[in-house]
Amino acid sequence: METTEEFDVAQIMGGLYGDGFIACKGAFPRAWVEQLGADIARLFAEARRQPGGALERGPNRYYVEIHPERLRGFVDIITHPWVTAVCEAVLGPDYKIVEVGFDVPEPGAMKQPWHRDFFAPPETVIGRRLNSLAFNITTVDVSEDMGPFEIAPGTQWDVWEGDPMFPPPDLHARYEARAQRKLARMGDISARSALTVHRGTANQSQKSRPVFVLGVDAPDGINGDKHDLQVSQAWHDSQPAYVRGHLGGRVVRELEPIFQAHTIEGLRMGMS
Repeated sequence: METTEEFDVAQIMGGLYGDGFIACKGAFPRAWVEQLGADIARLFAEARRQPGGALERGPNRYYVEIHPERLRGFVDIITHPWVTAVCEAVLGPDYKIVEVGFDVPEPGAMKQPWHRDFFAPPETVIGRRLNSLAFNITTVDVSEDMGPFEIAPGTQWDVWEGDPMFPPPDLHARYEARAQRKLARMGDISARSALTVHRGTANQSQKSRPVFVLGVDAPDGINGDKHDLQVSQAWHDSQPAYVRGHLGGRVVRELEPIFQAHTIEGLRMGMS
């Protein structure tokens, strides 16, 4: 696929190998984001009615994995020139989309502990290479009281003993000193290494803060094992070769209910 814009590969790789977080401001029109928000609200309501349809990531905080084709703007996201440029720069031309979902921190969501979304693989710990990325799109303008996402830049390379996803208390001061809150606005899209230590903060507002999640792996990434990405045969066949070629997961005759399996037990309680 030819991108319509040129992006600096060195800046992309420098940001993700350095801070572990980069963003493209105003990537989508606000009207498009409003449509994304409406789709997420509908799918969230459906998921909460389905047993196992929504995972708790702490009090009043949920994660839902979805079927990509039920999101009207899905193809817009995965073919956005910045998204494709970032994926190709960091993961190579044969990257695969392995996760499509969203997080919803509702009013009263508590601060999470510092964590990673999964354990650091040998390719990163030993090979010092990133083989997965996470993209996020907020559906609202985030304010300080809405529990913004907080990240400790440069910590995707940290190694510690014990729980591979939750750093020990003696490292917390390091993360507090580095912490940056991301006040994203409608239309922004970000990319990060999910190994960069981060947390959701307490939502003290009366508004939810839904955020779309796209997970992408290099050919040797294994995060697809945690998810059940599905597209129907009819939808798959209707897409251009570029889209089909980057989809991981399964092609099924008819979509099957998704039982949420990416549980992170250490996030269920939250923090005071």
